[in-house]
Amino acid sequence: MIRVVIVDDHPIVRGGLRDTFAGAEDIVVVGEAGDGAEGIEQVELLAPDVVLMDLRMPGTDGVTATAALRERAPAVRVLILTTFDSESDVLPAIEAGATGYLLKDAVPDELMRAVRAAARGESVLAPSVTRHLMGQVRRPGAGSLTDREKEVLQLVADGHSNREAAAALFIGEASIKTHLQHIYDKFGVRDRASAVAEGYRRRLLT
Repeated sequence: MIRVVIVDDHPIVRGGLRDTFAGAEDIVVVGEAGDGAEGIEQVELLAPDVVLMDLRMPGTDGVTATAALRERAPAVRVLILTTFDSESDVLPAIEAGATGYLLKDAVPDELMRAVRAAARGESVLAPSVTRHLMGQVRRPGAGSLTDREKEVLQLVADGHSNREAAAALFIGEASIKTHLQHIYDKFGVRDRASAVAEGYRRRLLT
């Protein structure tokens, strides 16, 4: 039997997923949790084969929980199940160690096939997610910052506003905004704090 833990902050969603697997002869839901921290506890207690993980939850989110499980329970496969498929959602989840990424509009048969594949260690990706990943690979210079972008990111990390960064680099404030947007796109993030965090993760900041 494939043992599954469901992590989602909506009880109705968890109930629907339990019902989906109720008729499966080889899949059993052994536990559920309403946020990432509780999900980690359930995994450590129940030792499932697959975790169905929502992304956006109060408290500990899905990406943080997935990264923690990669360290604490590396044998467990995490299958992201969410309504969000933007690049800024997909890439951090995959980098955190998710085995697969599906959307909540997946039909029951597709979901069960995905759980079985994840249990075998196979990657399962929704078509829109595959397009994002392919686009990231094909994009020229994807993920690499120019020297100017690194300067801008360092100033932001040091706490400077756009105006202060512009003055420090003797360029216009609009140019700072453009550089920041390029950084966001390359890192697959949506805001300054996430960009700075990613910059430290990649050891681009001091």
